[in-house]
Formats: sequence, structure tokens, C-alpha cells
Amino acid sequence: MKSSEDIAYIAGLFDGEGSIYYARRPERKKKHKGKGYRISNAQQISMEITMTDQSVLIWVHEILGVGTLRKKPRKGFRVDGTKYLMQYKWRCTFRDAYYVCCLLYPYAHTKLEKIQTIIDHYSGKIMNGKVVDLGEYKKQMSIE
Repeated sequence: MKSSEDIAYIAGLFDGEGSIYYARRPERKKKHKGKGYRISNAQQISMEITMTDQSVLIWVHEILGVGTLRKKPRKGFRVDGTKYLMQYKWRCTFRDAYYVCCLLYPYAHTKLEKIQTIIDHYSGKIMNGKVVDLGEYKKQMSIE
């Protein structure tokens, strides 16, 4: 069960340590038949948190129930010759990112503009047989 305190904590953690990537641009893709490439309008939507404390990211993954949790490879050494700490990355994409944005929206501050962009991208589209309406979502969040 997701409590509002847990979601608010994750929103704060995401504001400080997270990143959102939203882009729509032409992309070259190899054709399946024939020679050459084709150009298509591709979109990329992702959210991630990277940090050295694995237990926090495991907790975030369990609370949200979406995304992947992986080790981020270490590269090089510090000036004093010691290895960098192992980093871990929680990441989700596309509709999972939309789901997380809807949860974090009421509590986010610094990433609010990018969260709004992802919500606007999916608003009014049919998902899982239901039409998502941002206006109704905002009304529900203000009532509860």
C-alpha cells in the first residue's frame, strides 16, 4: 500500500537525485527488408534515480512497483587511487513513467515542469481501455 508520506518522500528524493528525459526527434532505423535506413519520429520518455545507497532504491522500486533496478558500472579511480563507490540506478520508461509522474505530481517542486510535460503527453489518450483526463485527476487529488 502506498501512503502519501511514502510518495512525498519519493518525490523529494526524485527532485534531488532524479532525472527526467523527454524527447521527440527524427531517428534513423534499419529497414527489415531491403537496403538502407528509414527515418521515423521517435520519442523517448524515461525517469531515473542514480545513487550509491542500494537499499533506498530497492525501497523505491518496491513502493512504486514499476521500473528496473541495476548496477551502474564504475569507471576509473579517484585522485587518491581508490575505486569509486558502486552506483545503482532505478529507471522506468513510457507509461510506467506516466504512472510515476501522476503519483509524484502533487508533491514535486523542481521537476514539476518535466513531470507536467509527460502527463500532458498522455492526457486524453486511451490507456488500458480508459481515457485519462488530467483535469479529473487534479480534482481527485485536491479532494482526497
